[in-house]
Amino acid sequence: MKIDVISRLKLDPDTNDLFRRIARQLNDIAEGRIQANYNATTAAPSSGTWRQGDEIKNSAPTELGSIGSKYVINGWKCVASGTPGTWVQMRFLTGN
Repeated sequence: MKIDVISRLKLDPDTNDLFRRIARQLNDIAEGRIQANYNATTAAPSSGTWRQGDEIKNSAPTELGSIGSKYVINGWKCVASGTPGTWVQMRFLTGN
């Protein structure tokens, strides 16, 4: 479901623009698009305070490993809260 109530609101141009950007990001998140995620990076966090269960998406996934056991790192999951917490890779086998 796309969010399109913005066009019906009577707001000043700056507020209208802000709401349009938020709506666009929500629509992209709902469709699973990586550009909508501000927390997508190329590595697990090495600073900041994180809680168990937090996830970071991999913004540059590539196929890794050897023939017969190749995988893609989809992102990282925090398994112990802390600064920066303890992170593990979330891998998906590709079947190659």
